Amino acid sequence: MFVDVSGQVPEEEIDNPAVRQRWHAMTFLHWRCDVEKLRALLPGGLEVDTHDGEAWVSITPFLMKDFRLGPLPAVPGVSTFPETNVRTYVRGPDGRDGLWFFSLEADSVPTVLGASSLYGVPYQFADMSVEELDVVRYRSRRRDRPDVGHDISIVPGDPCPAPSELDHWLTGRWRAYSTIAGRLAVVPVQHQPWPLCEASVASLEQSLLRAVGLQDPDDSPLVQYSPGVDVRLGVPHPL
Repeated sequence: MFVDVSGQVPEEEIDNPAVRQRWHAMTFLHWRCDVEKLRALLPGGLEVDTHDGEAWVSITPFLMKDFRLGPLPAVPGVSTFPETNVRTYVRGPDGRDGLWFFSLEADSVPTVLGASSLYGVPYQFADMSVEELDVVRYRSRRRDRPDVGHDISIVPGDPCPAPSELDHWLTGRWRAYSTIAGRLAVVPVQHQPWPLCEASVASLEQSLLRAVGLQDPDDSPLVQYSPGVDVRLGVPHPL
């Protein structure tokens, strides 16, 4: 059974979020990927989700702002930091679609330690920066593996006049899957519809895909940029 809820509008309201945050200056870099290669990297219970028969993997660098737990306020100097995710698109045991994160780079010790424990996701501590000028530049190097990282420069353009079905399929995901204590779990996600903009790549160097067991793409990525959204994450629950 397939349950399609990916798209522009959030699936559900999260009245009592476990975490609140803002995803600011987000760039989406998407590549087509072999279904079998992705399937071999997923835990039991998840299947690769495809669009028109094609699977995708994405790198998403951004600036995390105002990260805070539940009703607590943001902490100056702690709640804002760069983050970059490597993710793919999956379906859970009940057929619902969502995200699976292969890795999450973050320049924040509390996030790496706390979020890894709370949400069971593979955070990596990295030395990172985001520069916002006419060109938005994202840089990252893992603290324990300086050979793993990226240097990505993006030129944001005009708002997308008419985002495609594929654009919404890749960006509008309203749950993330993880494993907590060896069990598959799901986290609901809520935010405004993405204000997507056209964008072009000025430069792109990355070793994140190889680090998670995937080959470097031969083709250029599909690129989108967004000034950001306010996000609410629900409490993870096992499946």
